[in-house]
Amino acid sequence: MAGNETNARPRAPHLQVYKWGPAMAVSILHRASGDGLAIVGALMFLWWLGAIAAGPDAYAAFVACVWHDPSLEITLFHQITNILGKVVLVGLTWAFFQHLFSGLRHLVLDTGAGYELKTNKMWSALVIAAGVLATAATWLYIMAGAL
Repeated sequence: MAGNETNARPRAPHLQVYKWGPAMAVSILHRASGDGLAIVGALMFLWWLGAIAAGPDAYAAFVACVWHDPSLEITLFHQITNILGKVVLVGLTWAFFQHLFSGLRHLVLDTGAGYELKTNKMWSALVIAAGVLATAATWLYIMAGAL
C-alpha cells in the first residue's frame, strides 16, 4: 500500500530544533544591516542632497531635524526630531560597522579559514562586539567634538 511506506529520506528540522549561536546572529545582522544601510541610508542621503540643492533654508531645516536646531525658539517637535535624527544616525553608524566587520569575517571564511566550531563562534561574537564598540567610539568622538 502506498500510504504505509516508510520514507528513508531525512526531514529538515524545524526552527525550534536549531540551537541559536553567534554565527546565526551575525548572518541575520549582516542581512539586516545591509538592508538598513541601503534603504534608510539612501533615503537620508537623498534628503541631504535635496536639502543642499534646495538652498540654505532647506539645508538649515535638514540640519535642525537631524542634528540640532540653532534657533532660540526650540519647540517640543524640534526636540523630538533632534532625538530621532540622532537615533537614526547612530543606527546607521552601527549598521555600517556591523556590516563592515561581518563582511571582513566572510572574506576570511571565503579563504577557507575559520570554519572550526570554536573559531567560528569566537569570531562571530567578536564581530558583534566590534560593531558595538566601533559605534560607541565613533559617537564618543563626535560628541566630544560637538561639546
